[in-house]
Amino acid sequence: MTKWYRENAPITAEQLSDEWMRLKRGSVSRRHFLGVTGLGLAAAVLGRQPGAFNANAYAGDLGTTMSLATWPNYHDPATFEAFTAATGVAVEVNVFGSNEEMLAKLQAGGTGWDLFVPTNYTISTYVKLGLIDPLDMSKLPAFSQASQSARFTSEGAIDGVTYALPKNWGTTGMAVNTSKIKSKITSWKDFFEVAMTEADGRAMVHDYQLTTIGSALVSLGYSFNSVKPEELAKAEELLIKVKPHLYGINSDYQPGMRGTDAWMTMCWTNDGAQLNRDMPEIAYILGSDGGEIWTDFYAIPKSAANKPAGYALLDFLMTPENAVKEHLANGAPTTDSRVLALLPSDVTSNKIVYPDEASLTPLEFGAAVTLTDPARAELMARFKAA
Repeated sequence: MTKWYRENAPITAEQLSDEWMRLKRGSVSRRHFLGVTGLGLAAAVLGRQPGAFNANAYAGDLGTTMSLATWPNYHDPATFEAFTAATGVAVEVNVFGSNEEMLAKLQAGGTGWDLFVPTNYTISTYVKLGLIDPLDMSKLPAFSQASQSARFTSEGAIDGVTYALPKNWGTTGMAVNTSKIKSKITSWKDFFEVAMTEADGRAMVHDYQLTTIGSALVSLGYSFNSVKPEELAKAEELLIKVKPHLYGINSDYQPGMRGTDAWMTMCWTNDGAQLNRDMPEIAYILGSDGGEIWTDFYAIPKSAANKPAGYALLDFLMTPENAVKEHLANGAPTTDSRVLALLPSDVTSNKIVYPDEASLTPLEFGAAVTLTDPARAELMARFKAA
């Protein structure tokens, strides 16, 4: 993000509007918004409103603030406003672009997070490193294991112990502005070729090794999760070749696509649905040659300072009536049949959100080895530095 602001500098109406939209998308934290706009001095802490909920998770002292670490454009701000109204606990949202960032922050300690959103393939590593707590399911009465799809949720439990509860699942595909790009794009091979030709200077890739390296590997006919040196070398060759043609390397790519500075980007389901909803000329395409299918979970860090509030928010988010609002705003598909039953037909029939089985078949869930593989980390660092 361009830091146009400076200490004590006045903010223009245009800058205020831009920062407000970034806050609503979840691209910046509430603390950032209040600090940048100068509204921090005017912010008031809401008092607890007793009697709104009686669930076990809300019992006890929840404090007045808590922190959530999550992904860009991933929540409905109204969800947190409703939680604050019910409990008196304000939610600060911290946004990250990769699971590696989240892991590094947790390993460094002192994150202040009370709840965070890791992806399926990372959970076993968090457990092995002792960074997350087993969940006390008695504090999460709104969750129903029976209503969950095992296809998307099994990695939340290790050796029969539940460490994480599912938020939603999705895919990693391509968002393409069809009013700007006329080439037919159906595969990751097409994506990288068009990035260097018709979309020269207008394509974006994630600032995230799993999807950027993984998609390059797929375009070359390899597994999304490969850690084989000879295959990674070929992927690096491709990425270094495409780098001069890119508009940007950024996991928060909606601003570029909405402003039409970027015409094509690696894209997650929820962003694809949001972009297509607001700009129908932006198509969301899954690679016919493969790519990623994923589930994101909620987990509580062992280092969480306010675990009661972490449990309270997690239970709030597991309540179907609250979860359905998140899914309508977010755009990612649900793992919970109770929530699915509450979604309108125009959502459940949307092929961006719920693709047919044939489109999902070539896709791979991320593998745990990719999170900490040094060769992939080093490759991504060289690519970004090139």
